Amino acid sequence: MKRIFLNWKAFTLITLTAGLFTACDTDDAVKEIENGTDSRWITVAAARMGENPGDGNGGTLIYSVSAEDAKDPSISIEPFDNGFIVPSNRTARLQSSQDGNTIFNISYAGDTGGNYTKYTVNGGQNFAQTGSAVSIEPYVGSAPRWIKLFDGDQTGAAVYVSTENEISDNDTPDDATDDFYLRTEAKMGIVTLDLENSLIKEFQEHSISLSDELESQGYYIGRIDMPTLNAAGDKLYIGARLSKVDPTTGERDRNAEMLESRSIVLDYPSLLNPTVIISEVGTGNTNGYRSINAFEYNGSVYQANQSDPQGSHILKIGADNKYDDSYVFNLDDALGIEGAYILAWRPAANGKAVVAYRHDGSAEGVAGAQGFFALVDLNAKTAQKINDIPYDPDFYLFQYQGFVVDGNDIYVTQAPVGENGNIYVVDTETGEVTKGAELVNVEGSHFIGVF
Repeated sequence: MKRIFLNWKAFTLITLTAGLFTACDTDDAVKEIENGTDSRWITVAAARMGENPGDGNGGTLIYSVSAEDAKDPSISIEPFDNGFIVPSNRTARLQSSQDGNTIFNISYAGDTGGNYTKYTVNGGQNFAQTGSAVSIEPYVGSAPRWIKLFDGDQTGAAVYVSTENEISDNDTPDDATDDFYLRTEAKMGIVTLDLENSLIKEFQEHSISLSDELESQGYYIGRIDMPTLNAAGDKLYIGARLSKVDPTTGERDRNAEMLESRSIVLDYPSLLNPTVIISEVGTGNTNGYRSINAFEYNGSVYQANQSDPQGSHILKIGADNKYDDSYVFNLDDALGIEGAYILAWRPAANGKAVVAYRHDGSAEGVAGAQGFFALVDLNAKTAQKINDIPYDPDFYLFQYQGFVVDGNDIYVTQAPVGENGNIYVVDTETGEVTKGAELVNVEGSHFIGVF
């Protein structure tokens, strides 16, 4: 398959051409939104194959329909043929406004990596850039990990961590003459972005340390992601992954023991005074991957962990900005499976959430382990697989990014790599599932969610 290479000239030409061909359809869609009972756009995101099925490296395309059409199984959506090409060298990192009328994007990697743009959603493939673009590349690099804070669509936050091994040129304690490993310096950068006015708000860098004992063993914070604002709006939590080097060689130790889950806490909006908090419940990483990994609910922040040897947990950070270790919610126990791994998740305002996950029993598909959805209750600490969504060995959720929450309803996409599928709408209050619009796929490609 021919790989799509995105550049600004081609992007502009495609967008202008698409606008001419779809003007009538878009006008009709806008009238439907204005005159109908449902006013929210549902934007489908599709990741085209690069070199391998499911890699998503061929670019990202988006296409929007009304919520009413999204629920209609007689509607077919073809973003790969008719969608708007989002500027990004690889899979775009997308966010949407709470009302669905705006899409925010920061390009990932390549010449445009780190460029922030936002678009007004006008239906179909019609996305109009609004406001000026701004680059956060000087602050957090060309492949930033970013998220939209839940503060009324005002602020985005992007983070990075850089590491360097510290080596002593003094003799070792046993009088050897070779250089030896001391610790790994982990430097965190964080920038906040004014989404409304496309301006940099604040930037800070910090050295993030662990205990002397752990650092002497080679542990360090090697990856961070998913900043989340607390209920009071005065602290920012950042998920973290620990890595390790072999202190005798300075080489990466990929078989290191998993340690307790950790997060970094910063003052907000100053981004000062970083501290590291530790869970006594979960083991493993809290940085997530492509999707938001932590959410504020009912005064606390609930956060998924990954690579936990006991299966993923949903952890709780209380109003005191510390892990609440009295809250124990293990997905293995709740679902009766082993090796649960939360890939992405999203709660509604009622405390019930849809979780995308895999487990040790997942089939190995063309792009990786098979994925599933579960309905989770944060208050009752229960989970149930959503059986009314069809599953296939090639249903791949590792790169999943977007859920739409509309009241108690949560919208998801389901389609195996390279095959057609559908939008599904989960009523989190009743558990009822509605099969919605058909998603038309192309060879080797997949859908990464709705916004």
